[in-house]
Amino acid sequence: MKTHLLLTATLSALFAACATGKVSRIEPTGDRAVTTVGGIDIKDWLTASEAMIQSLLNSGRVVTPPDSAAVMAISRIANNTTQQVDTDLLVKNIRIALNKSGKIVTTTTVGLGGTAEDPLAKELAAKRAAAGGPNRIPDPSYTLSGKILENRQQQGSEKTTSFIFQLSLTDVNGIAVWEDQKIISKYAKRTFLGL
Repeated sequence: MKTHLLLTATLSALFAACATGKVSRIEPTGDRAVTTVGGIDIKDWLTASEAMIQSLLNSGRVVTPPDSAAVMAISRIANNTTQQVDTDLLVKNIRIALNKSGKIVTTTTVGLGGTAEDPLAKELAAKRAAAGGPNRIPDPSYTLSGKILENRQQQGSEKTTSFIFQLSLTDVNGIAVWEDQKIISKYAKRTFLGL
């Protein structure tokens, strides 16, 4: 019993010492960022969103009204992975970049199933419209939808996981005017320590 208590105390002290190591800030896409083979890490989100941003902006498929930006609403971004993730880790980066480009702005008052990202803004816009004011909720010119998928392969001690990010931009006529996907694959090999 004493040996068990001594071992438990030693292990607890060791874990506590490890937990109080030096912490430093790093670049999320830098070499020191932790890469996980089994999950989507911050580097994956940033890589996928940057690829989609460049693809969409370079496509020339977005038609903007004169002296303004096109309005985009966010539709369903389905997470078909084994992870529980917030798809805004992908979508928000894309929205910010599109907004900064001046080509597309995102409505926060129109959403799938009548939901609004910003319920207060939706309520205020509806009140202004009911009072005959000039402001009303704008109809989106485009909707953004997509999926995040995963594919896992393992053979012996080697494992590969691929995450597939797929997005579509659809116009008011129901035509997908832009589509793209980014596949991020990660490889790991277990090493066995001999005696």
